[in-house]
Amino acid sequence: MPPSKRLKAVVFDLDGLLFNTEELYNFIGAELLRRREKDFPPELLHQIMGRPQPVALQLMIDWHELDTTVKVLAAETEQLFAEILGHRLDFMPGAGALLAAIEAAGIPKAIATSSGRKFTRDILGRFQLEPRFQFILTCENITHGKPDPEIYLRAAEQFGIEPGEMMVLEDSQNGCRAAVAAGAYAIAVPSGPSAQHDFTGAALVANTLDDGRIYEALQIAPPC
Repeated sequence: MPPSKRLKAVVFDLDGLLFNTEELYNFIGAELLRRREKDFPPELLHQIMGRPQPVALQLMIDWHELDTTVKVLAAETEQLFAEILGHRLDFMPGAGALLAAIEAAGIPKAIATSSGRKFTRDILGRFQLEPRFQFILTCENITHGKPDPEIYLRAAEQFGIEPGEMMVLEDSQNGCRAAVAAGAYAIAVPSGPSAQHDFTGAALVANTLDDGRIYEALQIAPPC
């Protein structure tokens, strides 16, 4: 479905959309539960994808009735990430080319993520990306996390545009629901487990960030 208005800005999710961190989260979630002799079923994974970390970890605790706290799991998660980021972090397919094309067209862009600011800045800093975004919104900037539309309503406000004039790129069901509820032009770019998510309301479901329909909606030239 083509946009009804000219798109004036682009907002990227971070985990699983720009970077393969969703894959890393899944690995770490499985390890947290393995240490407690529990499994990580697809149903639980689908519930927590796109959620702020405290919410996701509490869902994990509740699902398995774990005798632990969010604080304990968060500390373990941080330690595990530190061990694997250096050799497992990577761009998702098409991310670099799309960012360059958006910049060449002079379209402002931002990040709206359920991750924390410290983690987000660490990830972006490894690729010198933070200065290339007009602003970054994280879970610290909002009261209600995805699938609530608050983060995308705030993004539109910071751009000074209507939500319908903003493209949002999301990989998860919860994130896409937030974008749709905000009234943004939402594009789902699922990968791995999120391919089974429900993206009702999305303008389109793209194969990767290389999908030509993303470029077409933004009215910019794809890479040669």
